[in-house]
Amino acid sequence: MKRKILIVEDDLGISRLIKFNLNIANYETKEVYNGLEAINIIEKEHFDLILLDVMLPDADGFTIMDKIRYLDVPVIFLTAKNSVIDKVNGLRLGAEDYIVKPFEAIELLARIETVLRRYGKIKDILEFKDIKIYLKERIVKKNDKIVDLTHKEFELLCILAQNKNVALTREMLLERVWQFDYFGGTRTVDMHIGSIRRKLDLNDNIKTIYKIGYRLEE
Repeated sequence: MKRKILIVEDDLGISRLIKFNLNIANYETKEVYNGLEAINIIEKEHFDLILLDVMLPDADGFTIMDKIRYLDVPVIFLTAKNSVIDKVNGLRLGAEDYIVKPFEAIELLARIETVLRRYGKIKDILEFKDIKIYLKERIVKKNDKIVDLTHKEFELLCILAQNKNVALTREMLLERVWQFDYFGGTRTVDMHIGSIRRKLDLNDNIKTIYKIGYRLEE
């Protein structure tokens, strides 16, 4: 089941960019652009997590947080306000995290996963066919037998399993797994995918999407 995330951000460009990246990562999203509308929607609909800007029209993020804290929905503040006082204020109001703009998509996705896991909204074990991926232990089992994967292979497999039936570009996989410490081309993604296919017998399940990347299919 997809996790539903509310994006409360008055900058349309930033909101759409966040939505694009979350949709690629297989999250369901909804956007609102002002504080009063956000409060109204949050009180009527269920969300697994809220991304909340601080500087909003009608009601700022801190006011919204104070009004919705009784709902026990995890909140991550996204804001240009980077003073220690603002961060402390946001965390004291009950926010799970506080990310200062500008930020990279890879960082946002990692922090979302951390918060959802903390709230028990993401399972610690991913399953696909006869394969089990133990996220905490970083162990992969096929038919209950451990299969040795390298660190990068494990990360790639997790992303594929978390985004089943979604086409993932080589560039996105490279950014998510290698982040900013790798300056080679996307060929390294192909090599690691090939290794995962061999080790886990997934030739028929990890599909190559011509000129785009890969998709894990059941």
